[in-house]
Amino acid sequence: MNKIIFIQGIKKLTFAIIFAFLGPFTIQQAFQNKDHQFYLYVLVLGVIIAGLSITLGFLGILNLVGSLFNDFKNKTDS
Repeated sequence: MNKIIFIQGIKKLTFAIIFAFLGPFTIQQAFQNKDHQFYLYVLVLGVIIAGLSITLGFLGILNLVGSLFNDFKNKTDS
């Protein structure tokens, strides 16, 4: 197991979880304030944060799986 890549995966998943709560909250706040002049900007920011959460989640899981199975590749190659 590659510990450096594993820790990077955990960090990405941590940020993904934080953004998974922050994105929908920002979108909800935008919909509650439709009359405000920054409504569209806050809505776009919320959608970007939600998309970033999904992307970081996939990358974090990819790092975790890669760090776990990379060690098996190295054992079979030698």
